[in-house]
Amino acid sequence: MKHVAGILRPCNAFLMNNPNKHAFRWQRSNTKINACVKTATNSWDSGQCLVVPKPVRHKWMEFQGINDWEGLLDPLDDGLRAEILRYGEFVEAAYRCFDFDTSSYGYAMCRYPKGSMLEQCGMGRKGYKVTKSLYATCGVNLPDWADHRVPDWVSNQFSWIGYVAVCNDKNEIARLGRRDVVIAYRGTATCMEWLENLRATLTCLPADMSPDDCESMVQSGFLSLYTSSRGRRSSLQDSIREEIDRILHKYADEPLSITVTGHSLGAALATLTAHDITTTFKHAPLVTVVSFGGPRVGNKSFRRQLEKSGTKVLRIVNCDDPITKVPGFVLEENATKTSNWLQKRVEDTQWVYAEIGKELRLSSRDCPHLSNGNVATCHDLKTYLHLVGNLVSSSNCPVRATA
Repeated sequence: MKHVAGILRPCNAFLMNNPNKHAFRWQRSNTKINACVKTATNSWDSGQCLVVPKPVRHKWMEFQGINDWEGLLDPLDDGLRAEILRYGEFVEAAYRCFDFDTSSYGYAMCRYPKGSMLEQCGMGRKGYKVTKSLYATCGVNLPDWADHRVPDWVSNQFSWIGYVAVCNDKNEIARLGRRDVVIAYRGTATCMEWLENLRATLTCLPADMSPDDCESMVQSGFLSLYTSSRGRRSSLQDSIREEIDRILHKYADEPLSITVTGHSLGAALATLTAHDITTTFKHAPLVTVVSFGGPRVGNKSFRRQLEKSGTKVLRIVNCDDPITKVPGFVLEENATKTSNWLQKRVEDTQWVYAEIGKELRLSSRDCPHLSNGNVATCHDLKTYLHLVGNLVSSSNCPVRATA
């Protein structure tokens, strides 16, 4: 696992209000920063730092991680910054679409029809069309005694978890240099999903996802959410495979990319999804994970399998966010002096995880407006997007006292 630790550019731009929601202002720091910040308010509740969407067609494979983001993270390349923030908007849309109202008839479902989903979330001009709504089924059940003692919403096992969107705008395809497929997942929202999160021991991947005889292991609850089905309800895995198969056939003669993005639980599901796609479809295009605030997912064998398949993972981590430090623990291969025998016994406990992918490390403490935030603030998606928007990732660029 590789990571880049960075600091923040002055972030007072985050709080500036512009009466014209489509207007922006360039603001250059008086430190040794050559990059610019675009400040605007958009469909989100609070302002955020954005970068002008410039053409990426000549560097899109680099931004998707073909070279493991070498030379793009320190300092953070503004083109990559724009792409990270853009994918963050797709995750934000997944949250906005979800019905959190436990008294609602549509609780845990999507609030909008598939055809108008992105438009309702303020993303109608992004050039993407939602082609599939995604649902997850929890594989755990409440004990029998709880059946008649808890409200129905507590025991709800089936919920809308995200969507697949395909770029269908000719101008956006030209700007991106390919037709981009986005799979976006929200984070934990239901009681049963929380129970799945707590199933933190490692378990073997099913045979169709792992050719190495149970060496690759992942968190039990995440795998359950990805593979469980109930009655006529297909599993999330089956829905993904069916839709990706359709897309690959439909656009077989075009350059494609598949970007799987998510926050928190959604980040873990994004990693499993990307692995499943590269394992199932032998001639899949470049598959990239852009994850925000994700927990650990699997062991060292799972990490090796991801790397072998060419799946690219960019893990965006706030080092003040405890969710990124669980579940289990990590044994550093080059740091431990434990004997091979004892290390094997420790790994057999099914609690030894591995950090996966290239890590872009942020810190809430570097931003005065967030330095006193609680755990929820540190883990919030808006916090992540704010930190990415202001990251310099250079030790020569301090944060102004007024930031």
